[in-house]
Amino acid sequence: MEMAIDTPSPSPSVSPAPSAAAGRQTRAAESVRLEHQLVRVPLEALRATARTNHRLAEKEIAAVLSSASSAAAPPGESGSAAAVDHLTSLVSRLHGLKRKMEEGARAEELQVQRCRARLDRLAAASAGDDAEWEDIRLKRILVDYMLRMSYYDTATKLAETSGIQDLVDIDVFLDAKRVIDSLRNKEIAPALAWCAENKSRLKKSKSKLEFLLRLQEFVELVKAKNFLQAISYARKYLAPWGSTHMKELQRVTATLVFRSSTNCAQYKVLFEQNQWDSLVDQFKQEFYKLYGMTLEPLLNIYLQAGLTALKTPYPLHDRYFSFLFHWLQAPNLLRRQYLVYPP
Repeated sequence: MEMAIDTPSPSPSVSPAPSAAAGRQTRAAESVRLEHQLVRVPLEALRATARTNHRLAEKEIAAVLSSASSAAAPPGESGSAAAVDHLTSLVSRLHGLKRKMEEGARAEELQVQRCRARLDRLAAASAGDDAEWEDIRLKRILVDYMLRMSYYDTATKLAETSGIQDLVDIDVFLDAKRVIDSLRNKEIAPALAWCAENKSRLKKSKSKLEFLLRLQEFVELVKAKNFLQAISYARKYLAPWGSTHMKELQRVTATLVFRSSTNCAQYKVLFEQNQWDSLVDQFKQEFYKLYGMTLEPLLNIYLQAGLTALKTPYPLHDRYFSFLFHWLQAPNLLRRQYLVYPP
């Protein structure tokens, strides 16, 4: 007769509680995903500086070699002194190139230093103090918001008092400020120069910024009643865009007939001030894309994520998010006082 023997069942394995180190590793991974611009912005700035220095060196060296070869031709009896003067001027030009290259090298070293500081900051996320990490991240988010809202002086003071100059992108935004200010003053040239400096990357992203700038410059010529100059401008700068933007070209060139005094709304809007405001917004979007930044300020993104995660008895409606973002983007504190909280 067989007897059944009870064998103890294996106890379920208990997973160990996550350690503080594992939590820091998770936080570091989440920070990299949410704040990729922390590292990418100085890297893109470094690449832009290196390209500018490379183009400058190639251009100057090619010009010097060309001039030197022409001066090497056998001069006449009275041409020796002129050849010496010419070569002396070339030497001075090379000295000027040396100074420019040294300045470029210092700029590259500054960008490398910022990349290194930000990598060290990410490394500290998995081994540093939690409170200190969160405090610095909050200050970086506030500086980013202030820079996007054009509070440059306040952003600079906050970065200096907090000692986070290498963790924010004030110089990059100041370069963009020059273009933004020129567009607000109805000047196209600085924006076109920025497009020329980044032509290959803008073309890769299929940007329309240069085309829109050319259209606005054409409209300004029509507005000033320089019709012959506007026609010449269209043939030189707008015609190459005809294969991809024919409808927009036809509409804008029709302003030669529908002048700025027209009552036709379709063409009258092309002469209004908000066209310049649209160019400013378009430039900002292209600028953010070029440097790998988020299109919305980081403060908006974190606030929206935080409000969504709140455990409230009633779900938050979209109008609350809309109110909050309008409040954040109000140009001054006085105007914010008159915003009415949604019911």
